[in-house]
Amino acid sequence: MQLRPYQQEAKDAVLHEWDAGNSRTLLVLPTGCGKTIVFAKISEECVRRGKRVLILAHRGELLDQAADKILTATGLKCSVEKAEQSCLGQWFRITVGSVQSLQRESRLSRFEPDYFDTIIIDEAHHAISDGYQRVLQYFNTAQVLGVTATPDRGDMKNLGQVFDSLAYEYTLPKAIKEGYLTPIKAVTIPLQLDLSSVGTQSGDFKAGDLDTALDPYLYQIATEMKKYCPERKTVVFLPLIKTSQKFRDILNEAGFRAAEVNGNSEDRAEILANFDSGKYNVLCNSMLLTEGWDCPSVDCVVVLRPTKVRSLYCQMVGRGTRLCDGKDHLLLLDFLWHTERHELCRPAHLICDNAEVAQKMTENMSEAAGCEMDIEEAATQASDDVVAQREEALAKTLESMKKRKRALVDPLQYEMSIQAEDLASYVPAFGWECAPPTDKQKQVLERLGIFPDEIETAGKAKVILDRLDKRRQEGLTTPKQIRFLEGRGFQHVGTWQFEAASSMISRISANGWQIPRGVNPQTYTPAQEVNAFEPFGDPFAYSAV
Repeated sequence: MQLRPYQQEAKDAVLHEWDAGNSRTLLVLPTGCGKTIVFAKISEECVRRGKRVLILAHRGELLDQAADKILTATGLKCSVEKAEQSCLGQWFRITVGSVQSLQRESRLSRFEPDYFDTIIIDEAHHAISDGYQRVLQYFNTAQVLGVTATPDRGDMKNLGQVFDSLAYEYTLPKAIKEGYLTPIKAVTIPLQLDLSSVGTQSGDFKAGDLDTALDPYLYQIATEMKKYCPERKTVVFLPLIKTSQKFRDILNEAGFRAAEVNGNSEDRAEILANFDSGKYNVLCNSMLLTEGWDCPSVDCVVVLRPTKVRSLYCQMVGRGTRLCDGKDHLLLLDFLWHTERHELCRPAHLICDNAEVAQKMTENMSEAAGCEMDIEEAATQASDDVVAQREEALAKTLESMKKRKRALVDPLQYEMSIQAEDLASYVPAFGWECAPPTDKQKQVLERLGIFPDEIETAGKAKVILDRLDKRRQEGLTTPKQIRFLEGRGFQHVGTWQFEAASSMISRISANGWQIPRGVNPQTYTPAQEVNAFEPFGDPFAYSAV
């Protein structure tokens, strides 16, 4: 099986992390981007290297899916470690195992602690639970890969307790842009649902309280769905089975062809097949279909199980992001849940890493309630709005930074100048990232023109150094160019090309270190063509000016 380019990059990155000594690493791929195929090919490489592999998951459907994909992608068969089945005595080098079975002391004691060389955890956002930890601590010499669709580093803060590094991350916006997932359009429904009285349990809303809060609105929600998705293939997520069954009946009364499925449904396979074939156009469920179920033709998702857990929200919406003939986008219905704090996952959290941008996008969408909005376009607008607000608020701070008598650029000034929202909002996740910058990092930052004393963590130092290297390759301005020109009033020099900045510095130099006549630094933008002035020379030579 030929891997897609990002899948091959992911596989190579994971193997590189292991070879570099990072024995516990993470792989982040959005739902629908073939994470099972990637870890199947990684498993194949491990087998080629003579290793035993354990694929660990918490649900039977995920184990079956993994075994099927591994066979399809590699031709390798798997043994099974769950219930009465055991891999001991089998000659297969790959085992799919249930964490519920393996976490038991009596089960673990059958194995030597070094029996498995590699452990791959499917849906790795569960890896912080006690059951997974017991298995990992027992097989403590194994290399570990966690695979998850969790979209941001906020969720990885907890995973940073388990994993040493992030090997590779493929984002939802990039997957959509490159044509591997369908675009998402969200519409905010102007129906206020009050969650202020809903309690919290294990870090999320209590399902029972949600059910009570949701029940009075079910008929109104059905009416709203008639406006927006009467002919779409829709999946609805609800808090409890009884609510799911009640809403199915309400939808059928409203003219939909609705079915309901839950963990106790004896005819579950038949219902899912009938929904896939079009006999039903709405499928209600109480969190059953968040993992391990694929139906690419789903083109509408309704989340009536509000959550604080981003990975769970991403899983629900991910049921509709796969590509399918005749499907040009996924419609996501978003209701105006009323809570006292900004902690509820909304469409913005699918695509925004920064909480400030997510909040602004949510506000913008609420103001445009009833209108479909492409979430990428909405995120771009929100990011622009936040940058504008932040620039205004930081104008005085930045102005004072520009006037400081130092040859180096403050990190904040640099981030704002190059409009790097991701750098400004960076949060360290893994242990090494939280440590202070190393002496070597400080030396390189200072040599490249960044004032290192304002950088608090090694992780922040690394992302700035990575960005400096990328900008050098792309021919963009250096920190010292930014410092020199912005100190003379030019704006957003970080967005200029290196040659354009060199040309302007040459003009200033030739003019006795004065701004040339006819140039207004506040409004000046470089021309498309580089001026006919000689470049100023070495990109790191501006400390002299």
